[in-house]
Amino acid sequence: MIVHIKSILARADKGGFAVGAFNTSNLEVTLGIVRAAKKTKTPVIIQISEATIHYAGLKNIVSLIKSIAETDGRDVPIAIHLDHGKDYDLVKACVLGGLSSVHLDASAYDFEKNIKLTKRAAVFAHEHGVYAQGELGSLLGKEGLTLKELPENRTEYMTDPAKVKEFVRRAGIDTLAISVGAMHGFFPGREKIDFPRLIKIHQALPRVPLVLHGASGLPDNHVRKAVGLGVKVINIDTDLRIAFTETLKKTINAASLKSYDPRKILAPSIEAVSKQTVKIIGLTGRPLK
Repeated sequence: MIVHIKSILARADKGGFAVGAFNTSNLEVTLGIVRAAKKTKTPVIIQISEATIHYAGLKNIVSLIKSIAETDGRDVPIAIHLDHGKDYDLVKACVLGGLSSVHLDASAYDFEKNIKLTKRAAVFAHEHGVYAQGELGSLLGKEGLTLKELPENRTEYMTDPAKVKEFVRRAGIDTLAISVGAMHGFFPGREKIDFPRLIKIHQALPRVPLVLHGASGLPDNHVRKAVGLGVKVINIDTDLRIAFTETLKKTINAASLKSYDPRKILAPSIEAVSKQTVKIIGLTGRPLK
């Protein structure tokens, strides 16, 4: 069932666990996420990106998520969130389009401009009862980037603990996306959380839900530890893409495949996404039912 993200965050805070926030772009990935939530009886956040909106259409993808949430997922709380919105008009459209949380990512700008742009989005969101997420610090990495292209010293891109309290106060946001060592994409061995930095951020903002972006390539034990240090939302995208796509490749390349039925071809990928989502939920500190 669709609920406001505030109720999910309140439940996570009371229960001492984090919420998995999973990106979707189509029917199959959405089914996989929701079926995992149903299986584990766990609340989830389903995220859409600007790229997904351009691909599927805002109304189409939101309607699809809501439909599946009210059928397959009718017994579990599900919230819809905009991930890394950088176009203000698109953020506004998401606020008016049925999402309960939006992320205005102005982290590429300097501190003052980041606050200005983020506050503008937060004010509009709050006028419509929608939560606003801001981002301080930048996440490196993207799909396709090679390890050689990633700088060894990434601390200059990370969130400055000395600035988070001012940023949250002046921008007027509800949740804060932080950069503490994770990267967008999947770079196992190169991603690890700077726990002293995370601890300082949490100490400065003990009541603000922290959002860990780019968690796909982090060691499992780092994700688990982060949950106890203020992280209340764990964003996952690449993990699900890999599960879906690699399974689809195997299905299509199977010598025994003689079907031209997309439903039969895509079904294993739905199950792969579901299994991966269940695995990630197991890292959030919420006991599986």
